[in-house]
Amino acid sequence: MIEASSKHETARETGPFAFAQESDIAIGTRAITCTHSNLERAVDYIVKGLPVEPFQPLFGLSDEELRSHGAKRYVADAKPGYPCRITLRDAEPGETLLLLNWRHLDADTPYRSDGPIFVREAALASYEARNAIPKQQRIRLLSVRAYDKSGWMQDAEVVKGVELESSVAKFFADPAVDYLHVHNANRGCYACRVDRG
Repeated sequence: MIEASSKHETARETGPFAFAQESDIAIGTRAITCTHSNLERAVDYIVKGLPVEPFQPLFGLSDEELRSHGAKRYVADAKPGYPCRITLRDAEPGETLLLLNWRHLDADTPYRSDGPIFVREAALASYEARNAIPKQQRIRLLSVRAYDKSGWMQDAEVVKGVELESSVAKFFADPAVDYLHVHNANRGCYACRVDRG
């Protein structure tokens, strides 16, 4: 994870949810609460984009060179529609992205998995936000998958993006859950990771 303090944005409130402004790095400020066994407690969480470093050698390659890496360049023609998994921002129309395969769960379990993702060639740093849901996730239908430390799935559900924060609270109320993976529910693409704060 790259941290760039000069690019920090503060989360802002909208209704009962906090969400991060569109920026390469965002740090929120509010913990959510959940009810478990009739006890209310704060739940801190961190939303993370993918690290930028593994993708940097591909940025700027020719289309032929990209094909040799199993990747393809796209030019965004609408927004939303091309979600970058590094910055957790949708590309602006005219921006270039790479579509490629990424192993998002490299666990020695039957849940090991990889799949297609978009990354913006203009990405400079990985997104990280504490107690804030990125707009990119708030506007989509999501599949949330809860894993233990060894990569075994403990639970899962499909939620509207505006309900993601409640899903985080529910899953992290279970002490067996170590982290969450969020996917776009319709196409199944990996979206982001959520860790305990």
